[in-house]
Order: sequence, then structure tokens, then C-alpha cells
Amino acid sequence: MQLVQVAQHADDLERAATFYRRLLGAEPTALFDPPGLLFFDLDGVRLLLDRNAPSSLLYLRVENVHETIERFGADIKVVTHPHVIFTHEDDTLGPANHEEWQAFVRDSEGNTVGLIAFQRRR
Repeated sequence: MQLVQVAQHADDLERAATFYRRLLGAEPTALFDPPGLLFFDLDGVRLLLDRNAPSSLLYLRVENVHETIERFGADIKVVTHPHVIFTHEDDTLGPANHEEWQAFVRDSEGNTVGLIAFQRRR
């Protein structure tokens, strides 16, 4: 089985496109309006921004949580500042001998988005 698509609520597709374009560093792959559907490709999984979808909690892997947040400056609402969740002793849930950093931000539509980065343990 393979995950194909994740939907996230977006009232304003143009505003959401601007936010996710900046966060993901990628252009949308498709827009159908009407009915109000905007797609991004996340390494083979479709992220659907949809006016009729419920809010979901997305966790997105980034290279560096701190740098991702800094890139937005005052344009992003930080819900939970970057912090280490745990260190991976083996590769069950992430790369062995790496710290898992997480932070939570609000997207342009009021949804919470988790940012995750793996950094080699010092």
C-alpha cells in the first residue's frame, strides 16, 4: 500500500499557494478552480489544498527547522519553537544517531504544520 494524497483545508487558494510555494520551494503541479483544488507534489505524494477539506496536521521534512522558520521571518506564526524530540538510536523511525528536531507553525489558512529535521548527533 502506498500513500497517494493528503488533503489540507485552504479558504484562499492563491494565499495558500504563496505560502506552500515558499515553504516547499516548489511550484504547484495543478489548479482546478472551480471547484477549488490546488496540488503540490511531495516526492510522489500529492498535497491537495481544498476549500472543502478538513484541517489536518501535516508533518513535513525540511533540511533545517531553524533555517526554514528564519526564511519566513515575521511572515510565519510559530506555534512551538524548534526543539529536539528525541535521538534515534537505530533507524526504526529515522536515521540512526540523529536528533529529531521539530517545530510547529501556522500556515496561511490557520492550519498547524509540523516541521521535522534530522541532524547528526553531536
